Amino acid sequence: MAFVTGFRRAIQKLTSLSVYQFSRRTTKRHVAGFILGTGIATFGTLTVAQMESSRRRKLNTSVYMAEPITDVDQLLTSEDDMKTKMELLILKIQADFCRALEAEEYAGQKFKVDRWLRNEGGGGITCVLQDGEVFEKAGVNISVVKGHLPPQAVQQMRSRGKKLTEGSKLPFFAAGVSAVIHPRNPMVPTIHFNYRYFEVIDTDGSKQWWFGGGTDLTPYYLDEKDAVSFHKTLKDACDESDLEYYPKFKKWCDEYFRITHRGECRGIGGIFFDDIDAPNQEKAFKFVSDCAHAVIPSYLPIVRRHKNDAYGERERQWQLLRRGRYVEFNLIYDRGTKFGLYTPGARYESILMSLPLTARWEYMHSPPPNSKEQKLIDILKNPKDWL
Repeated sequence: MAFVTGFRRAIQKLTSLSVYQFSRRTTKRHVAGFILGTGIATFGTLTVAQMESSRRRKLNTSVYMAEPITDVDQLLTSEDDMKTKMELLILKIQADFCRALEAEEYAGQKFKVDRWLRNEGGGGITCVLQDGEVFEKAGVNISVVKGHLPPQAVQQMRSRGKKLTEGSKLPFFAAGVSAVIHPRNPMVPTIHFNYRYFEVIDTDGSKQWWFGGGTDLTPYYLDEKDAVSFHKTLKDACDESDLEYYPKFKKWCDEYFRITHRGECRGIGGIFFDDIDAPNQEKAFKFVSDCAHAVIPSYLPIVRRHKNDAYGERERQWQLLRRGRYVEFNLIYDRGTKFGLYTPGARYESILMSLPLTARWEYMHSPPPNSKEQKLIDILKNPKDWL
């Protein structure tokens, strides 16, 4: 009876496999102890397995396009860390957007999923759909990377006012989602969005963090109703955090996506912001999350309205010319492209996924006066307040 009582107490106190491992180190004279230890080990193993299964059920990775970049156990044990929150957010945004786009295709085209890792730390998930009936090329990429910023990247950040030590390689973490969608039909606009989070550790051990991002629309033919609905959806998302955000970030977007050497904007704008570190980390994260979740309702209704519109060779050639302008901006001015190319271990296929399959340049091209094409150019040269 005393043996049974002692056995029960031993089971109640067991929280790990340590008793089993201890029992394995006993001598042959302690056979009874070894048998007892083996029984407790089985119980302990089941308990740990059940706990592990319960924890993993809290993070259903099957809803994402691929397994997270960070180890799942690490994500589960650091749920309050902003690095974890941002990685889980961008995984969800990527999966939701990819599946929403796939649902618009007619022949069941799916995204090719490429999960990759970098030797310097972290990795990403690149999803690309090419030669679809609705989307000629659609790229939706997430990256979760860490390592040391090269001096060129530090200098770029210092030029924006970041107080970082010059000439040093600084530890950093960056997580973001970025997408560019090039539709086949010229009546459907291209959309771009990017939402990101940075942490940098300076030489004195201090940590600086900030968010950046935005969503913008690049039509080939202007539909003012589309422009209004697109901007209204983004404004609603901004207003959840601050009524001053939309007008401020709309203006910033018009200024940032300007092709200076052409004297025109890339598209009809949207919102753009960077270096957001106020009012606090949680509220800044909520703002970014609201904007990221606004992408689908801002864009998919436009796709559905126009993906079956009629068009001819003239419209197709104009679309290719405007794509050429898109390429010019991305390769000459875009800050994200430059950062990616400066980062050690850069994955160029993912960085350049924003480029279209086809584009066109004509020498000294100018659209006919009073044409639909000229109407678009007038807006691009003189950005309009849509709301």
